[in-house]
Amino acid sequence: MNLPSKLTIKKSLTAITTITALSLSFLAPVEAIEKLEKESLKLGFIKLTDMAPLAVAYEKGYFDDEGLSVQLEAQANWKVLLDRVINGELDGAHMLATLPFGTAIGYGTKADIVSAFTMTLNGDAITVSNEVWKQMKEQVPLKDGKPVHPIKADALKPIIEKYKSAGKPFNMAMTFPVGTHNMKLRYWLAAGGIKPGYYAPPQDTSGQIDADALLSVTPPPQMPATMDSGTIAGYCVGEPWNQQAVIKGIGVPVISDYELMKNTPEKIFGVTKEFADKNPKTHLAIIKALIRASMWLDAENNKNRNEGVEMLSQKQYVGADYEVIANSMNGTFEYEKGDKRTLADFNVFSRYNGSYPYYSDAIWSLTQMRRWGQINEQKPDAWYLETAKKVYRPDIFMAAAKALIAEGKAKASDFPAENETGFKAPSSDYIDGIVFNSIKPNEYLTQFAIGLKGKQKVVAGKVVE
Repeated sequence: MNLPSKLTIKKSLTAITTITALSLSFLAPVEAIEKLEKESLKLGFIKLTDMAPLAVAYEKGYFDDEGLSVQLEAQANWKVLLDRVINGELDGAHMLATLPFGTAIGYGTKADIVSAFTMTLNGDAITVSNEVWKQMKEQVPLKDGKPVHPIKADALKPIIEKYKSAGKPFNMAMTFPVGTHNMKLRYWLAAGGIKPGYYAPPQDTSGQIDADALLSVTPPPQMPATMDSGTIAGYCVGEPWNQQAVIKGIGVPVISDYELMKNTPEKIFGVTKEFADKNPKTHLAIIKALIRASMWLDAENNKNRNEGVEMLSQKQYVGADYEVIANSMNGTFEYEKGDKRTLADFNVFSRYNGSYPYYSDAIWSLTQMRRWGQINEQKPDAWYLETAKKVYRPDIFMAAAKALIAEGKAKASDFPAENETGFKAPSSDYIDGIVFNSIKPNEYLTQFAIGLKGKQKVVAGKVVE
């Protein structure tokens, strides 16, 4: 997997030309590298299409341009990835957008992770088995013979009631307890009146207290096969593992996260605070390379996406069939087999200022952890912002952006204005229409019929005031 860097190849070609060119070709990169605290890096990822900025930055030579020698390494699951970042085996990694907040509050693992870069918006879907979909479809209105989207969890509720009456558990999968897929699946279920269960750490970390649907962890690549075996009835995951279910004829994606909660962060690039503090120039160089990669992925109406899909289909990255990855990356999404629809923003990398780490997005993640008991005590509004600022570093992002502008590799219009506050305007772009105002997180939580609010907490398996 580890190929010679493009910089080395360029040096070799220059050496063949002339001795003078040789001197110059070595001089410039060495000077660039001497400015960095650490030039050889190992970065981790999970085999999902939204790791694309890392693959592009490597394949297009953007890491090389920053004087970085990077090794990209696939990880078995999110827990392994997180542990290896924390213990220093990995210098940084592709991470679930909510993951650093789990470590910030000490849920499971206590660590200080910082992020100066959002890798993707959207990119997930919720898929159910063919048998479950057959029953759900009876509840879904049709137009021109096709199901009307977005499909709400209301259509799943009667099926879960049948399972309960028969004494059978309704099992679904997500990828990590403090992960985006868990929060999105829970949001969708609860919006349809289905209880996804509570946590009560440290005594109970199952997340299944008082649950109608039982959610558990399954690594992304294993989800289609696990559902096919009958162990789970559905799951929430990133691509290509929803489209894989369609291609294999074993399941149907019922809703994308773009339809569930428009343009919310899915993955970030994370490093430990120790790494960021010890290697500020190196960290900045990584962010610069990733910004360029994300801009390349979204450039001119996605004109580069096919080339990006070719990269991702290689076994060292995602390793799925080109056709499977191309479906969502090229702005379409297939639900039932043959029901392919336009979904231009299923994968967003840089447009809509998608790479910028907004404090408001961080606060939303924390509200959902509070909603389901991972944060089992009421916190004041100020705590949410304080915690968001410990993790998200828009200052580093903007420093990288300014450097790219000065180098002529980007324009000021590619980034938020210098007076950006880090807070998006209140939005109702959620399946239930509830307005999220990041300035008032506690007030936001009171709007949900299902979920902890106010002084509520989970004690001995029950929600108490």
